[in-house]
Amino acid sequence: MTADVILSLRGVSKHFGGLVAVDNVDLDVQRGAILGLIGPNGAGKTTLISLISGTERPTSGSIELEGVDLTRSAPYAIARLGLARTFQIVKPFPNLLVRENVAVGALFGRHGSRRSARAAFAAADEVLERVGLASEAGKFASELTLAGRKRLEIAKALATDPQIILLDEVMAGLNAREIDDAMTLLRGMHAAGMTLVVVEHVMKAIMGVSQRIVVMHQGRIIAQGAPADVVAEPSVIEAYLGKRYAGARTDAGGR
Repeated sequence: MTADVILSLRGVSKHFGGLVAVDNVDLDVQRGAILGLIGPNGAGKTTLISLISGTERPTSGSIELEGVDLTRSAPYAIARLGLARTFQIVKPFPNLLVRENVAVGALFGRHGSRRSARAAFAAADEVLERVGLASEAGKFASELTLAGRKRLEIAKALATDPQIILLDEVMAGLNAREIDDAMTLLRGMHAAGMTLVVVEHVMKAIMGVSQRIVVMHQGRIIAQGAPADVVAEPSVIEAYLGKRYAGARTDAGGR
């Protein structure tokens, strides 16, 4: 692993019986980058995030964070190494207050073993201010709107003090204004020095925040590069819209 690569995957595959969900993926994530991960439904994006974060184990291959092998590590151990994730389906502790939800992350993250409960709540307050949820701190998580629960998901991850955070469709279901607000939040996280891997179907968002995009289809990486270049690739257009559309677009471009 080179000095500027924070996360490295080599030959990573995941089989569920006869189904190959992730197929021999090689991927490097540069430190301080915003990497967009896109692909049609069923492409293997969330499974890949689960393999990296330890909630699933790869069938084969290796995953390293700053040269440390994560391949067989438990999720809590990976979190303490500085890698956090959010979930596509938000998973707050509904019967805890918003502030308490975030304090849990502060207690069990990278610096959790050195924090008292008081320090964890102080850290939670800082994170809630950062993500725009300070005014909701005293509510139960179940009382938040969808946009609020998405922000809480990010806040819980941020409270673990990650070096890299994997964001799984944090903008799904949001309206246009809420998407703009979420994009601003992600840019602020990046400006603070965090490495981001963003899984997203909202193309406005993925094009607006990503420095590099990786495209998955049927468990494999089929394209990667600068956002404008990747979305113009015939293989990417075909994966999203079908062979007929890709062929018609190519024919039109050739005339």
